[in-house]
Amino acid sequence: MLCLLFIKLASRSRSTYELLAEVIQFLFNFIGLLGLIICWCVFVDYELVEQHYSKEVVKKEISDYCKGRWVALEGGTLGSRVFLRYWRDGRPLKIDTPLDVESLIKQFKGVKPRTIYGSVNVYGKLATKLDLEKRENIAYASPIWDIDGELERWRDVIEVARIIVDELEKLGVINSVFIKWSGEGAHVHVHEKCFSSDVLLKHNPLDIAYSLVDYVLERCRSSILDVASRSSGLKVENEIDLKRVFTAPLALHRRRDLCCVCFKPSILDSFELEWADPKNFKHDEEWRGFVDGEGDEAAIKALEVIGGYKGWLGTIEVKARTTIAAPKVAEIERKGRIGRFQVMGLLQAARYYLLTGDLEKAKSFGLNRAIFYAWAKRHAKEVSSKKMAKIVKRMSEDMREEKAIQVGDELAFVSDRGWFIIGDQEQRPEDYDRQIMQNINTVVAYEKAWQAALEYLKSFKKEVLLDQQKFFKEVYEPVRDRFLEDVVLNSRRRTFKPRGLFKWFNDRRED
Repeated sequence: MLCLLFIKLASRSRSTYELLAEVIQFLFNFIGLLGLIICWCVFVDYELVEQHYSKEVVKKEISDYCKGRWVALEGGTLGSRVFLRYWRDGRPLKIDTPLDVESLIKQFKGVKPRTIYGSVNVYGKLATKLDLEKRENIAYASPIWDIDGELERWRDVIEVARIIVDELEKLGVINSVFIKWSGEGAHVHVHEKCFSSDVLLKHNPLDIAYSLVDYVLERCRSSILDVASRSSGLKVENEIDLKRVFTAPLALHRRRDLCCVCFKPSILDSFELEWADPKNFKHDEEWRGFVDGEGDEAAIKALEVIGGYKGWLGTIEVKARTTIAAPKVAEIERKGRIGRFQVMGLLQAARYYLLTGDLEKAKSFGLNRAIFYAWAKRHAKEVSSKKMAKIVKRMSEDMREEKAIQVGDELAFVSDRGWFIIGDQEQRPEDYDRQIMQNINTVVAYEKAWQAALEYLKSFKKEVLLDQQKFFKEVYEPVRDRFLEDVVLNSRRRTFKPRGLFKWFNDRRED
C-alpha cells in the first residue's frame, strides 16, 4: 500500500517537501486508525472478562476457594504481562467475599486483570507481609499436582491426572480429591482439610503438602514418563512452595478464552474441553467435599520418605523441584551430564567409604555434604551477611546437643540412630539412593560410576581426603562438570596418580 502511495505522489509535479509532508500525514492517519482498531479489540475483549467476573456463581466459587489464601491477579495489554500480589500500601491481596472479586477487578482495571490465583497456603491471618513469613500462621496447605501440556494433546493431560488419582486411591485418599482444568493443563487437588487436627498439630501443613505431592510423583514416575514420552510438552511438577499460587475455580486462563472448571474423579474420564467454555461452563461445586482424617495415613508415609518442605528459610534445601517430563532432543544428544549435586554426593560417599569402610554411613555422609554445599552456594548471595550469621548461629545452637563425629578435619553431626543430620533432618541411605543413585542411573549405571569414583579417589594421598578444603579444590572441583568424561569413561584420568591412598587402602583392608 505504501509503494502505491509513493508511485502516486511521485507522478505529481510537487516539491520534495510537499511529497514528504503528504507521506508523513498518511502515516499518522494510518497509525491512528490502527491504534483505534487495537483499542476497540482490547475493549471488546475485556468487556467479556468483566461480564464473566460479574456472574454470581463465578464470584462465589472464587471467593470460597480464595478465602484465607494470598491472592494474585494477572493482566496486561498488548502482549505485556502484569502480576499483582499486593495493595499499594504493601498489604497482601486477599478475597473474603464475592463482592471482593468484582472490587479487585475494578480496582486494578488499568492493567486489565484477567486471571485470579490463590496461594497453596491458607493463612490464619492476612493483614501484613509479615503474616506470610510466619510458619505458625499457615492453617492449611493444599497438596496440588501441576500437569502442564499442549491444548491439542489435552487427553494426555487427563491420562496423567488419572494416574495420580489412582495412586492417591491406593493411599486411601479418595473422597477428598478433585481436579481442575486450568486452561492448558490440569491440577489434581487433595482438599487441605482432609488431614486431622492431630496430624496438623504435629506437622506443618506445608510440610505435609510438599511431601505428599513428591511422594506420589515418585511412586508413579514410570507411568507418567510413559505418557510424557509420546506427548510433546507434557510435564508434571511439584510446585508446592511458600509463594506458589494456582488458578482459582472458574477464573479465566491468562491467554485462552477458557475458564478453570472443577470436577470429581468419578467423571474424570468423561472430561471434554467444552466444559471450560466461559459462556457455558460445566463445573462441579462439590470440589469442597472432603473426609476429615482421610489423608492422615498418606501424609505420615510421605513425611517419613520425603521429610517435609525443603524451602524454609534457615534450613537446607535437599534437592531441586521434582519434575517428570520426557527428555528434550538436545538433552538426549548430550546424555552423560551428571549434575554437580550428584557428583558431590557420590565423591563424598566414596571418600567416607575409603576412610571407614562403612557403606551405609558413607551414603548418609555423601548426601549430607552434597546438601550442605548446595545450600551454601544457593543462599550465600540471597541472604544478607547479617541474616546469614543469625541462621548459622541458630543452626549451630540447634545442633549443640547433637552427637558429633570427626571426618578428617571437619565436624559432622549425627542423630541418635547414627545417620548424619542437618537440623532435625536425617540423611538416610534410602534418601541417598533416591536423590543421588537414581539420578546417576539415568545417565550411566550407578555401580560403574561408584567403582570409578573409588578408583579416582585412590589416586590421591590420604591427607587430601582428610582435608575438607583440599578435597573440594583438588578432588571435586576439577571434575564437577565433566565427571562422566574424565572419571567414568577415561581410565587414564582415573589412574593419573597411582600412589598414596591406593596403597594405604589395600594395606588397611589386609589388616
